[in-house]
Amino acid sequence: MIPLPATNRGALRDLAEHALSRAAGGPLVLGNSVRVLRNASENYPAWLSALAAAKQHVCFENYIFSDDVTGRRVASALAERARRGVRVRVLYDWLGCLGEGASRIARQLAAAGVEVRAFNPPRFDRPLAWLSRDHRKAIAIDGQVAFVSGLCVSDRWAGDARRGSEEWRDTGVEVRGPAVADVERAFGSTWVAAGGVPIPAGEVTSRGAVPAAGEVAVRVVATEPNEAGLFRLDLLVSGLARRSLFLADAYFFATTPYVEALRAAARDGVDVRLLVPGVSDLWLVSSVSRAGYRPLLETGVRVFEWNGPMMHAKTAVADGRWARVGSSNLNVSSWLGNYELDVTIEDEGVAGDMERYYLADLEQATEVVLRRRGRGAAVVPAVPVTARHAGARADLATAGAIRIGHAVGAALTGQRTLGPAEARVALGGGIVVVALAVAALLWPRLLTVPLAALGLWLGAALLLHAWRLARPRRYVETDGAPAPGRALLGGRADRQGGRRP
Repeated sequence: MIPLPATNRGALRDLAEHALSRAAGGPLVLGNSVRVLRNASENYPAWLSALAAAKQHVCFENYIFSDDVTGRRVASALAERARRGVRVRVLYDWLGCLGEGASRIARQLAAAGVEVRAFNPPRFDRPLAWLSRDHRKAIAIDGQVAFVSGLCVSDRWAGDARRGSEEWRDTGVEVRGPAVADVERAFGSTWVAAGGVPIPAGEVTSRGAVPAAGEVAVRVVATEPNEAGLFRLDLLVSGLARRSLFLADAYFFATTPYVEALRAAARDGVDVRLLVPGVSDLWLVSSVSRAGYRPLLETGVRVFEWNGPMMHAKTAVADGRWARVGSSNLNVSSWLGNYELDVTIEDEGVAGDMERYYLADLEQATEVVLRRRGRGAAVVPAVPVTARHAGARADLATAGAIRIGHAVGAALTGQRTLGPAEARVALGGGIVVVALAVAALLWPRLLTVPLAALGLWLGAALLLHAWRLARPRRYVETDGAPAPGRALLGGRADRQGGRRP
């Protein structure tokens, strides 16, 4: 590559910064300090210490909040602050906490004065709402400190040394400085989306009110369904990386555009590496994941499988200068379907630390290679991997279904060549389709009755929404809101209510 003049390099850096800001949907905030926290042994104590010092307000948001030793310890810390007059809000995901006992934790917190909400519980008028989850894992305290990570509140992350259960490999960050205000605002948006009353302006910290705590530049990427901010950002970073791009992901089911972006980077000489979990106890997880390795390996992307109990981190490091940590996986569910929260860090010190941690993790992983057999190539681990981890949840199932759909579609249309690693995916898809066809022939009602019931449910939900949207609504005017007596009907203002909004 021909080196550019210094003036051109500066202009390109400015363009790249604008592109990153527009893609992420958030500005780069200066004046922060960032501490990288590894696993539950570093994250949980930091959370509890910060909660114990809370004086004004706490925003606590997590996908899973289990009723176990870890969950009760965190709940106790939140309840204690609420009893002392701190305004504590807790948001957890209903589907993520299904079977975790979160409702018991919620009742205990509410009794202590904590405001608690479950995100997206089942509703008749929103039959497909479960496809969108609050997958964020974040804490913001007093506008002074925030934690963003991939860790949920559960004993699974902590492990149990007495039973020989190791802690899961996961990563979080502690942020101090003006960027904490952005984490608080992100919480406010999901709090309202979950049906909560908007947080009073006096309790929402502004960036200008938070003194600088360091020299680290941080960008808070708060994605919502269909916005694809992090997806655009990940694509840009894969194109901007010049030396290295180190990725860690718990459930890697990347889209074709992102896979092609990684392949292009590897062809251009970038050292692209991907760290993923080892063998799962769900055959679908390992089969569908490995189906995506072959095109990466063929262009020089190196793939590693973690040898421990579970690799749950969602991180990226580019050129030892840019890093990302948060809740987003490299799959469609995170990029397009969920509420997610990540931070990107532009600092050689922090990114350099994360790069060293990543290389150390690879010492406990097994590299996956292509082994040539006959006319094809098989994806195999260089050394057998025996690690197991707990099954994935709804977001993993959605991403896996999309990957299966892509493989089946490619097999039927011939749009791309499939490899041996996708044989089991195609086999499974074929068996399911044949089974459905046989069931339709032998037992028609087995399919028609559920489909009819689903159709009635969806139709009734749409009619209910149409009725709600069509009926006039009365509002009270406050700082520019609709005035008393104004009724909105089909987007128009009632003539009795004055001017149109």
